[in-house]
Amino acid sequence: MRIVAGSAKGRRLCAIKGFSIRPTSDKVREAVFNILGREFHYKNVLDLFAGTGAMGIEALSRGAEHAVFVDKDSSSVRIIKKNLCICNFLEKAKVFETDVIHALNLLSKNKGRFDLIFIDPPYQTGLTEITLEMIDKNELLTDEGMIVSEISKRTKVDAKLERLCKFDTRQYGDTVVEFYRNKELT
Repeated sequence: MRIVAGSAKGRRLCAIKGFSIRPTSDKVREAVFNILGREFHYKNVLDLFAGTGAMGIEALSRGAEHAVFVDKDSSSVRIIKKNLCICNFLEKAKVFETDVIHALNLLSKNKGRFDLIFIDPPYQTGLTEITLEMIDKNELLTDEGMIVSEISKRTKVDAKLERLCKFDTRQYGDTVVEFYRNKELT
């Protein structure tokens, strides 16, 4: 696993041994960032169910000013911090070791708003819908922001959203990436 582009291009990231997480492949990560565009204007990034932190770290490498990483697994949190050090981004990041629901409530209370949000929960848990609904309800996405959600091709997302809408879907093998933004932009 490596950083695809930007200031940390080519740096190898540490992964967690075993099957407790499934990091987004370099191929899928590169495709997602190509869709986001060459002129990377996402300054505040939120990486939920962060695992190794690869998505948020890729965003920092491409010019994001700050990233918040959330994962409840202590070994994931250690790997995220190690990967941030490898890429010299520790000062641009905040890492929370807690469940995503608690983190979203905390960020909402502190008026956190993000230009780019990554969601990659364990497959088949129903957490994608809950997470999208909380982001929508608490208005955690900036007006022109985007959400990138990674799911299994066997998953159907049926979130009840008022402000957000899905505007694009891409499939890469067993992985499906869905893109959401504010309805006013569609």
